[in-house]
Amino acid sequence: MTDLSAGTGLSTRRHLGKAVYQNRATTRAGLSERLFALLFSGLVYPQIWEDPDVDIAAMELDESHRIVTIASGGCNVLAYLTRQPAKIDAVDLNAAHVALNRLKLTAFRALPAHGDLLRFFGATNQRSNSEAYRRFIAPALDAQSRRHWESRGPLGRKRIDAFTRNFYRKGLLGFFIATGHTVAKFYGVNPADIMKSRSLRDQRIFFDEQLRPLFDRGLVRWATSRKASLFGLGIPPAQYDSLITAGDGTMADVLSSRLEKLACHFPLKENYFAWQAFARHYPAQGEATLPAYLERRNFDTIRAAADNVTVHHANLMDVLGNKPAQSVDRYVLLDAQDWMNDDQLNALWSEITRTAAPGARVIFRTAAAPSLLPGRVNDHILNQWRYEKLRSRELSANDRSAIYGGFHLYVKAA
Repeated sequence: MTDLSAGTGLSTRRHLGKAVYQNRATTRAGLSERLFALLFSGLVYPQIWEDPDVDIAAMELDESHRIVTIASGGCNVLAYLTRQPAKIDAVDLNAAHVALNRLKLTAFRALPAHGDLLRFFGATNQRSNSEAYRRFIAPALDAQSRRHWESRGPLGRKRIDAFTRNFYRKGLLGFFIATGHTVAKFYGVNPADIMKSRSLRDQRIFFDEQLRPLFDRGLVRWATSRKASLFGLGIPPAQYDSLITAGDGTMADVLSSRLEKLACHFPLKENYFAWQAFARHYPAQGEATLPAYLERRNFDTIRAAADNVTVHHANLMDVLGNKPAQSVDRYVLLDAQDWMNDDQLNALWSEITRTAAPGARVIFRTAAAPSLLPGRVNDHILNQWRYEKLRSRELSANDRSAIYGGFHLYVKAA
């Protein structure tokens, strides 16, 4: 089921303002925060950039679990449904992400077969997707989401038409990746050429000889030193400050290190994140691993469990505040805490602790490697949780998206 609370871009900016604004509008930092909120009010993530396989392993999901997760692009929510949990509350401040999650869930219920779903969300240049939307998805879609997809974007095209071309080139993230490719080609490097690699050794050679030197270019170092340059990754000013602590003081070196993991640590046949970053599309079925929700073997399972998801256009705190005590088993916070000040962190963890069932698990990611909770969340709250340090490091190393510095797992103490 889905609720009907999704709003407009103005509503999104109002929600975001509460989460992002930490400085007065008249200050330089405050202006930067407001620019980020303006850009973030539209589509940011056509694809989520947290590895759902790592999430599922950390949460040890089963059919009894009740999950509260930040929705983002929805790939994670659908992947969790392969384990048929009892309930998922997917929460997002961004109305475009809410509409995308609802579109995906409705597509699973309404499209006739797996091939139709794969054409819609996994392929490019599929003109038939327009007819598939009209015939099957639109009649089953909630009114608010239907208005979103059938309204026109800044270029005058209906938003749903993006699925007849390459949806994953849309949004802030799509623009950021496109800009990276343009800059690389300006210097004579085509990032897509890494897809010719046949081994991890080939991938390493391409990175060392072609991609790594780009981060020594003056233009790249200058551009990445500006906080606004990473808004396309969905990184607000506060998170930029956290991210830069993960390197030697320059953002170019931090980004080079993260790109190295994406390019070199996993075979291309096993990493669809690398396909989107370098080839700018998903692999064809059978060519390499696809996101779990697009794999044929998971289609019937996800379709059967789709009604177990409720999508909320709301602040996470508001959703948790309406939950009874001990009513949630798993929490997925993505990187949202990197945005928060100490008061917000303590308020969040107070609600998490109140609503957590015995043995509950919380997972999240951080721009820098360490957990950000010690010293910031009050001890009387944090002492009720056990940090799985070694397991967190193992799972962080296994995250194929390679964007974050750390993955963290907390378990509610008995």
